[in-house]
Amino acid sequence: MKVTVLLGGPSAEREVSLVSGAAVAKALREMGHDVFESDISPTNLAGLDHPADVIFPVLHGEFGESGELQEILEARGLPFVGSGSKASRLGMNKVTTKKAWEAAGLPTPPYFTLRKGDKIPGIPGTCVVKAIGSGSSIDVYVCKAPAEAEAQATEAIGKVLAKHELCLVEKFITGPELTVGLLEEKPLAPIRIIPKVEFFDYEAKYKRNDTEHRFDTGLPPEVIEKCRSLAEKANAVVGAKDLARIDIMLDEADGFAPYLLEINTLPGFTPKSLLPEAAAHAGIAFGPLVDRLAARAAVRGARTA
Repeated sequence: MKVTVLLGGPSAEREVSLVSGAAVAKALREMGHDVFESDISPTNLAGLDHPADVIFPVLHGEFGESGELQEILEARGLPFVGSGSKASRLGMNKVTTKKAWEAAGLPTPPYFTLRKGDKIPGIPGTCVVKAIGSGSSIDVYVCKAPAEAEAQATEAIGKVLAKHELCLVEKFITGPELTVGLLEEKPLAPIRIIPKVEFFDYEAKYKRNDTEHRFDTGLPPEVIEKCRSLAEKANAVVGAKDLARIDIMLDEADGFAPYLLEINTLPGFTPKSLLPEAAAHAGIAFGPLVDRLAARAAVRGARTA
């Protein structure tokens, strides 16, 4: 097939996207496809004019993952890998995602939001302060020291609102962190994330080599199965297609009760990325993985959302 791989883009996650996109393009060529790579942006859509049987977007963050690019592909009638515009918009916004999960009766940590100029209410002890539309743990701050959490959170809120219109303040769940990859809407084996730093941030995800990804989670089988089932339900609520990854925290003070943190509708494809690792654990190597995704999109054809 002729496959156009879209990479780079205008977001703060551009660096990751370039690495992911190069890996996808290389693997597709090795699987026998005719691959064209395009560093695309809202002001440069020329790559979409190149003849292609399917588009493989590998743009993380704003524009590429938040629905705008998907709307353009839908309007042009181009088959593409991944979620449509509606699910992409929903999944990119942490607040609307949490509201959708709450409406479906799925557990997510308590939270509130703030805009610039809002009075900060009482901080709920240890908490996490986030931008609502950033991925790769960009503009995320964990405020954990009990005696200093309020001061830390106030400072973090100021930093987020200096760059973003809206800020999310979420209760911190103390316990193990799991991530569940979804391939063709079905959950893969959960991975327990054990960073050597306090927080699994951008540095730990993409630049450090000491973060542990454990399939042997050390958790009871019923907890693991509950997380797989929860991730599948959460993915269905958002409407994500082909691939996704859902992050879950387990409350160690409540029998490892799971709480949904967020969904990534276009997970990374770097050598350190979690979805390809989970697929490999299931016996699906990187080349066959991207080939399978491209083939599925081609068979599905053009869509409207």
